[in-house]
Amino acid sequence: MDGLDDVFGDLFSSVDGVLLFSPSGSYYERFAAIEEVDVIVVGTENEVGAETFVELPLAFDDVADRIKFGIEGALEQEVIEDGDELACATRIFADEIDTVSRVRASADAHTGIYDLFAKSRAEPDVVKSVLELAVELGKKGQKGKPVGALFIVGDAGKVMNKSRPLSYNPFEKSHVHVGDQIVNVMLKEFSRLDGAFVISDAGKIVSAYRYLEPSAEGVDIPKGLGARHMAGGAITRDTNAVAIVLSESDGLVRAFKGGELILEVDPEAY
Repeated sequence: MDGLDDVFGDLFSSVDGVLLFSPSGSYYERFAAIEEVDVIVVGTENEVGAETFVELPLAFDDVADRIKFGIEGALEQEVIEDGDELACATRIFADEIDTVSRVRASADAHTGIYDLFAKSRAEPDVVKSVLELAVELGKKGQKGKPVGALFIVGDAGKVMNKSRPLSYNPFEKSHVHVGDQIVNVMLKEFSRLDGAFVISDAGKIVSAYRYLEPSAEGVDIPKGLGARHMAGGAITRDTNAVAIVLSESDGLVRAFKGGELILEVDPEAY
């Protein structure tokens, strides 16, 4: 009869690498001494001084998101390869690592979410709040009807200089931030009107109803996408902002950085 070591040993057999999510120093030292497998530490900070480290911009309470983001970041940094078998050790119930999952790294599963969070000038919590707001709008629409929306996040001063108002700015004298539930309700209501929302690095809503005026020359967006996506792509080429765009026609959420499409998400699958 097989023992527990025989059964659970399959989790570790023939793995190409071990991803340790926010390990303690003593836990990391036990793995660092193993020579036949690559050990990669993943976390918001490299508290153990690991030689190979992948930074998480957020702690990610959801374990699946934590592991998925860590693997995507490791692929981006080329510390693992497509097809690698990985043992991912993280914590769920305790303060120390208590759970191990075996996962195959797949470049085909690349979502672009690592690029969106790790390469954004804005604070990660702000980007996450705006992305989740766009996803929620994509799922529920405005009063049951599909809507489109454009959020420009970060480098707000330069974005304001490259745009003009379409109407009165309801946020001109306010100090409200994304992430607050009441504020999110306001944003959903305003999303049915034309123009972009401009949001600062720290999440302050600087303006609504902005008409973006960057040149679209040289900006390459997928065929079938319209003016909203073109404007979002162009403003990120000329500033250090990211653009998060909800398409009214196909319901997908897309993100642009540096004039390029870096993320495409189906709200129903997010």
